[in-house]
Amino acid sequence: MILGGGSRKAEIARFLAVGGGCFIVDYGLLYGLTEFFSFHYLYSSAIAFTVSVILNYWLCVKYVFIGASRQTPRQAAIFIGSSIAGLFLNQLSMWFLVEIVSLHYMVSKLIAAALVTVWNYIFKRRAVRGK
Repeated sequence: MILGGGSRKAEIARFLAVGGGCFIVDYGLLYGLTEFFSFHYLYSSAIAFTVSVILNYWLCVKYVFIGASRQTPRQAAIFIGSSIAGLFLNQLSMWFLVEIVSLHYMVSKLIAAALVTVWNYIFKRRAVRGK
């Protein structure tokens, strides 16, 4: 399996593959909720991000961070806290890039996602692995 194994490089590859899939869910929901259901982009962004985070967590526990299926209350708290902080970072980035920089909300999402990806790897790994 190309993304198998226990090395850090393999783990990062799995994290990026899962994250890419979850990003497609996030990006698609953002677009769909905004364009087809007329939600304000910040509401769409928050909903899409939350759905994506839940899916991402499940996939990370089952697939990315091998052997990390049992979570302690401390790990769950770190995950929830880092997810809330990630949502805040996402929303702040979206608002700033749309309202201040005047970028389209879909372009802004690409930039916000890049920032949040780094944040997520560092803290999700700590939450799921306990390290």
